[in-house]
Amino acid sequence: MTAAMLTRQSGLMPSAAAPRSADLAVSSKTYSRVIGALFPLGFLFYGTGFALVSSVIGVPDFLQTMPAHQTTLIAGAFLMLLNTGVDMAKGALMFPVLESHGRRTAVAYLAAMTLEVALMAVGIVSLLMLLPLAHQAGAGTGWSAGVAAILIQSNAMAYQIAMMTLAVVNIFVWLLTFRVRLIPRALSAWGVAGYVVLAAGSVAEFFGLPVSLIASVPGGLFELALGAWLLVKGFNAEAYDATSA
Repeated sequence: MTAAMLTRQSGLMPSAAAPRSADLAVSSKTYSRVIGALFPLGFLFYGTGFALVSSVIGVPDFLQTMPAHQTTLIAGAFLMLLNTGVDMAKGALMFPVLESHGRRTAVAYLAAMTLEVALMAVGIVSLLMLLPLAHQAGAGTGWSAGVAAILIQSNAMAYQIAMMTLAVVNIFVWLLTFRVRLIPRALSAWGVAGYVVLAAGSVAEFFGLPVSLIASVPGGLFELALGAWLLVKGFNAEAYDATSA
């Protein structure tokens, strides 16, 4: 028996499990922080972009003034489009975390994020189509206002369908995290409740009840709180270790 083996058996030398455990802790914290940073980043991109777009299309006779503000519209649409990249990154990074606890939930989440991104992109393209329409409006076409209204409504419709789909799947995602304690149960419960309200608000919009903005508040605050938690604390180490095993 070698001296090294004797030393290890006597407890004087740390086992290989100790550095591996430390590596997993660092990996878990870093991975959690990357995911956590994506939540406020998505709010920043989409919120700023939507504000820029609204400043152009939210004024009377905006088709006549749009050529002078097309740079603002394009910049806003580009920022909104960046949010789709953020959402795809969230779906891809969350997949292995969720998969070790519930593969069907992980696949559903990734699929929902992909569908949401596609729908949001369709809506953004509809907004960009206002630019060539504005030039036609300047040429004196009388139907342009009606087409503009359809394009704007197409973006709103695509957004509501995306939010409804994502909200329904997120209910099951945060129920799963509640069961496995991936994050504090109070935070998971907040997420479930927030997405139930968001899904209901999105459905209400299709029946002419303009409540989706208010209904998005609980879920939006949850995502900000979740991002902050992951940046500071990260996923529960024991639950995350199952992902890395």
